[in-house]
Amino acid sequence: MDSGVPKDDDGLCPRSLLEIRIGGSCGKFDFAAAKSVVESPPSSAFVSALQSPYISPRAMMPEGDPTPPLVASPLASSFHVGGSQLADEIPSSSYTPPSDNYEFSDDHFDRNLRFAALMPVTVPEAVVASRVSFSFPVPRVSLGKGGISPGHGNTKLRSCDVYVGYHGQDRNLVRFCKWVKSELELQGIACFVADRAKYSDAQSHEIADRVICSATFGIVVVTDRSFLNPLSSEEIRFFAQKKNLVPIFFEANPSNLVGVDSVCREAIDGLLKCHREFKLEASEGHWRGCIMRAARIMRSKLGRTSVAENESEPYEEIPFPRNRHFVGREREIMEIESILFGKGDPVERESTATGMKGDTLGQSEGLADEESDSTSTRRGVHKKSRSGNYRSFGSGAVCLCGVPGIGKTEIALEFAYRYSNRYKMVLWVGGESRYLRQNILSLSLNLGLDVSADAEKERGHIRSFDEQEFDAFKRVKRELFRDSPYLLIIDNLESEKDWWDGKDLHDLIPRNMGGSHVIITTRALKVANFEVVQVLPLPLPESVVLMKGTRRKEFSSEDLEVLRKFDEKLGGTTFGKWVVGLLLSELGSSPLALYGAVSEVPLDDGPCHTYLGMADEQYCKNNPFVKKLLYFCFNVLHQTNDRKNLAAWEMLLVGAWFAPAPVSASLLAAAAKNLADARNGLYNWSRLLPVGCFLGPQTWNSEEESVALLMRLGLAKRVNRHPGIWIQLQPIVRIFARRKDGLYGAKAFIRGLRRVGSLEINSDHLWASAFLVFGFKSEPPLVQLKPADMVLYIRRTALPLAVGAFANFSRCNAALELLKVCTDVLEEVEKSFVSQIQDWCEGSLCWRKSGGGQGKKGGKVDEYVWRDVTLLRAVLLETRARLMIRGGMFDGGEELSRSCISIRTVMLGHNHSQTLSAQETLAKVVRMRSKI
Repeated sequence: MDSGVPKDDDGLCPRSLLEIRIGGSCGKFDFAAAKSVVESPPSSAFVSALQSPYISPRAMMPEGDPTPPLVASPLASSFHVGGSQLADEIPSSSYTPPSDNYEFSDDHFDRNLRFAALMPVTVPEAVVASRVSFSFPVPRVSLGKGGISPGHGNTKLRSCDVYVGYHGQDRNLVRFCKWVKSELELQGIACFVADRAKYSDAQSHEIADRVICSATFGIVVVTDRSFLNPLSSEEIRFFAQKKNLVPIFFEANPSNLVGVDSVCREAIDGLLKCHREFKLEASEGHWRGCIMRAARIMRSKLGRTSVAENESEPYEEIPFPRNRHFVGREREIMEIESILFGKGDPVERESTATGMKGDTLGQSEGLADEESDSTSTRRGVHKKSRSGNYRSFGSGAVCLCGVPGIGKTEIALEFAYRYSNRYKMVLWVGGESRYLRQNILSLSLNLGLDVSADAEKERGHIRSFDEQEFDAFKRVKRELFRDSPYLLIIDNLESEKDWWDGKDLHDLIPRNMGGSHVIITTRALKVANFEVVQVLPLPLPESVVLMKGTRRKEFSSEDLEVLRKFDEKLGGTTFGKWVVGLLLSELGSSPLALYGAVSEVPLDDGPCHTYLGMADEQYCKNNPFVKKLLYFCFNVLHQTNDRKNLAAWEMLLVGAWFAPAPVSASLLAAAAKNLADARNGLYNWSRLLPVGCFLGPQTWNSEEESVALLMRLGLAKRVNRHPGIWIQLQPIVRIFARRKDGLYGAKAFIRGLRRVGSLEINSDHLWASAFLVFGFKSEPPLVQLKPADMVLYIRRTALPLAVGAFANFSRCNAALELLKVCTDVLEEVEKSFVSQIQDWCEGSLCWRKSGGGQGKKGGKVDEYVWRDVTLLRAVLLETRARLMIRGGMFDGGEELSRSCISIRTVMLGHNHSQTLSAQETLAKVVRMRSKI
């Protein structure tokens, strides 16, 4: 029957007539805004399979009354009705309350929500009267495009695998339930997540009831406040009677649950009688193991074993071992926890102490001190930190700011180990500006994502390189910032702008981070608009504990006075104090003797070598005692006859030129062996030795001992990577080591790359070598290679690096820029050959022996090297042309193909296979341009 109310195409009431109650006042609801807020990103591989007819309940108007007021429970009347405002364009199999900070339903610090959550929920009679009872089979109803009303009982409803119910407004609880939903969907399990206390209309409750009755299993997340909500008790009783209840006790002790009435006691009895295998506890932050176990149980019970077989192999999430001698920094860690998880929320403390006082926020006496206070805003609660800035709680990103060596990385590392079980995975990337983009894209290897570039197309739309790079970055970003929580740590962020294209950091980190958190360590005073935790120097008592090291002997008062002098000289450099403790333990000397030896170290670097940035040079000038301390460590290594110490010294000098990333001990040792030849100017890349000649047992033991010495002195730290031993030099050590031996270490590093293994694992080091050999943008090259060496370097390092970056990570523009730089370098080499011959001919010295000179053999230009240079340039031209085709750059591809054909025709002939290959590339360019 037509009620006279105008309908949309799907049979629902027009959106303009729907009104909701927000904060006690009625207002029009913006469906476009609701769609952008409420829709959750799909969980990985099961997107299409999970778009079942189950959609989250929508507000439905009974026929005949176009604008009736919605009936709300006391809890729901204070916030946005999250379950009744989903957009209908894209159906979803699960309901997740909105997570944006401007949505009332997820405002962790909305006072009305806080106190209402402590009160028992009373379901309105109008809702109860129209709800479906759980005591008899429910008729199956279709939730198709045509809409649903309570009177439509002739339609069908598809079954749901798992219903996940919870109750509460705690941000961590909501985050946990979204994580459960996301993990189940990843296993191919259709689930429906809801806090039914948020539903204010009969239609929403009817749909939820029907989903509950059709669910194969029911997961109920139980908290200390669950039994204040009769709907949660009802869910527990229903699934317990069907013997398909899987309770998860979220930060709650099952033995402490107390029922306030017979219904609650019956529900608690059902929980306690549940099978032991099904009772899960997520206590003390151990959330990951609980959720993984729940997913395994559901997967096993529902027969989804095929999904488990495709799981990726585990890897070491946190790159560095935990610091067993971590001292202090509890204030910083508590601040990070407060920002990310909302612990220590002043409103929560006030609500416990004073209760609800009308519509104003009561100020609890004794909570504020002289250094901090709190203030309430419409968007949430902020606490004034010791620095005087207001800090919001429950944010998704935090910056650890401080001077180099003050301990920012160690704080992030300790936090990662303490709270890793609250995240699905911990992801650690280096924040150095040249490598940040590649490091972010390399996360795809751990996340199981495909970020490769588009294949060649002869029909259809060809995306530009900018579009392909944006899409690859978007895939990683979409996976990181969804309901499955990740902890992303960006260590040593140098700039908010990308070094390659100048894009802002906000392109990586969105405002809405889903369930994920981001920790950034940086020298900068502030990064974007993220919350800042200023890392201050360690107090003197904790500094003394750090400088005592691992020695157990008691220090005399004179020794403690010397340690105070160390603390004064080193200032806020926690790293320097750590090195002092290691030196006292390793050398066995007294603090007074060590202080005297370090003080006598000269500050003269010898010949001036300036290969550092302005910030690093300024740090060296401002910290003379740190410089003396590290130079003392260097002297310990190279002023000795012990071969182990000398090998460690050579590894240090060469390792300073590697990228700021983990490096294997075998690769570092192989590069260090070239240091003597680099000093003598003997580097002939054609003298390549087999890999096996460096891997004998004696050599391996020497590598292991040398690397262990670097770690015992605090100059390097071990990395959790296999096989073999992997280390990473301390950033401050890299700065001072580059000043000691000029570019000899850089040249040895370039030669050592012939031993490099996987391009994906060592891509950062390959890029570091490219920066040294070619220079990019306005930076000049630092390492000059002979023509024969340049040919080998481009063929074996630069060309595979560019092709791999393009194909595997969609770094199209960077790869093409690298190939162009290689081409330009070879052109300059050819021009130098031509210029030499012309000069000799004009001076009547053609082909006369005249010792020395690049590219000459026996006083003549080496025609074989010239031939290799020319043919390699043709290879680069053809490679660039083939790659440009995949970005729709047909004009440039055609020009490069014709140049390649000309070179190969002259050098190899018309019918040579390489010439024919270049002609085929040109034909493909012409053919594709005509079709697309």
